This record gives sequence, C-alpha cells and structure tokens, in this order.
Amino acid sequence: MKFTHETLPQRVVFAAGESPASVAAEVEALGGSKVMLIASDREKELADPIAEKIPVVLRHEEVVMHVPVEVVGRALRAAVGAEADILVSVGGGSTTGLAKAVALTTGLPIIAVPTTYAGSEATNVWGLTEGETKTTGVDDKVLPASVVYDAALLTTLPGEMTVASGLNAMAHCVDSMWGPRADPIDRALAQEGIRALATGLSAVADDSTGVEGIEQTLYGAYLAAVAFASAGSGMHHKICHVLGGMFNLPHAQTHAVVLPYVLAFNAPHTPEAEARIAQAFGSQKASAGLAALREVLDAPRALRDYGMPEDGIARALGPIMKAIPANNPTPVTYANLTLLLQAAWAGEPIN
Repeated sequence: MKFTHETLPQRVVFAAGESPASVAAEVEALGGSKVMLIASDREKELADPIAEKIPVVLRHEEVVMHVPVEVVGRALRAAVGAEADILVSVGGGSTTGLAKAVALTTGLPIIAVPTTYAGSEATNVWGLTEGETKTTGVDDKVLPASVVYDAALLTTLPGEMTVASGLNAMAHCVDSMWGPRADPIDRALAQEGIRALATGLSAVADDSTGVEGIEQTLYGAYLAAVAFASAGSGMHHKICHVLGGMFNLPHAQTHAVVLPYVLAFNAPHTPEAEARIAQAFGSQKASAGLAALREVLDAPRALRDYGMPEDGIARALGPIMKAIPANNPTPVTYANLTLLLQAAWAGEPIN
C-alpha cells in the first residue's frame, strides 16, 4: 500500500430527539454568544425549538437551491451587520451550503443540523452558482466544526425527498470508490455507507417515521460524506454539478437519476470497486443491487421529468468533459458521454 489519507477534524453528535440541547452544548463549547441561525421558512417548525435554547441575534430564512452568489451576498451582509460570531444551519444541503458560503468569507464556525441526507455537513467542499455556472472548491474554513444528527427531525421529510436525498448520499459512496484521491480507507467507509444506506432506506420506505431506519440512513449518509470529502469529486458529481447549475435541476433528484448510469458505465473497468459495491448491497453485481433498491424505493428515473431540455445534452457535453477527472476508470469520450446523458435524460433501462 502507498497512499496519503487525510481525516477532517469535526465533532459529530448523534442524539435522536435532543437537537435543541445538543446544539446549545455545541454553541457553548465553541464559545458562541451571537448566533446567526440559517433555516428556511420550510424548516421553521424544526428550527424554533433549537432557537429557544441558543443566543440568536439573527434568523436568516432566504435559502435558495444551488447557492446563488446574490443570495450569498445578502447573507454575508446580514451576518456582518448582526456581528454574529457563530453560524447554526438547520436544513438540507442548500442551507448548509449557504452557511459554508458565509463561513468562506467570514471564517465563522458552523454548527450544522441536517434535515436531509445531503452529507454536505461532513465535507470541506463549498459550491456557488453564478448564472448557469456552478463553481465548487475546497477550503477547511467551510467544514462545520460540529454536526448534530437528530433522527427525529427527519420523521416528517416527505417520502419522495427521502428517496432522492438518500440516493444522493449513495452517490457520494459510489463516487468515493474511484474519485481522484480515492484510497483504501475511503473505499472501506464508502462500502459500509452503501450497506447502511441500503438498509436504512429500505426500512424508511416501509415506515417513514421509524427512527431506527432514519438513524441507519443518517449514519450511512455521514460515512458517505466523509469518504467523499477525502476521495474527491468523481465523474458522477461532475455530471450532476454541471447539469444542476446549467438547467437549475433539483440537486438530489438529479443525483438519484444519474447514479445508475455512471455505475454501469464505470463498474466493468474497476473490479475491486464493483465487488465492494455488490457486497454492500448483498448482490452478485453492483448495478443489480442498486437496481433492486431503486425498485423498492420507486426512485426518480429521468432527467426530463425534472426540467432538463433534450437539447441541453449537447450544451452540457463540453463543460462535463472538462470537469471529469483524468483517472476515471472508464475512458470518457464525447460519444459514450452522449449516450449516457441521452439514457439518463429519457430514463432508459440499463442493460
């Protein structure tokens, strides 16, 4: 073995039903006295009990998918104006992403309280969208200092969003098998993440309010994000970031649609990863295991269902080709990438 693995410094708290007290303890541990609480209006009922336990000087509700730069500008001005010394985000990936964007400029510490399975809370990756272009980067300033996972906050997450968000987390695991910096530790974390996500999502599909299933899914999503933060963004995420920014597609659903096509594309050229993924699913083949789970979950199937225009395929090819890492297991050409995108756009069966 010859590799370098970096583990990111972060406190992680699992505490079902105890997020208000747990967040308050994290704020105190970090020495915060002026909290900027970032939570959209949709998350108000979840954020209110937390707000009651911490010294909030500003509640910021403007949260927009893909973190547009103009939204970030307004949040930054609000943070500076309130003299906030700590950020608490309660919400999904867009909410965490906005907190990260504020932290990128201000250096303020973040306590993240996820209400989906996005995984952004466990990475030092930030993303901003300007016009049709989504830009991502890596900076330790945006890594939340603490994460509080409270399964009780996800018992009301709509079933459709649970499926899409959980499969987004699954995509972090799969991409971590062959990301540009992937190493044996990343693959081990990703394999366990796939197992936990498959178990948890299947349970949540039967009972969307069951805390045990939600906790398994949260656990898997956390492992997925940790692996992804180390391995780096692979082919799957490069495709989804370009498409999401260019056509304003919903983040989680885009990942859920594209994942099986990228897995089928890469698996034949990476036997170790294919075997690990298959084993995590308890299946003979990786793609078959994912397909069986998607059938149980009634997963999103086609990009056209979420607003992507068919002529967008040709527009996206160039930016995607530039973004895909050179070490992708299967060599990528304009021709085979076109076929992949056409299949994902139409939701065609995977052979």
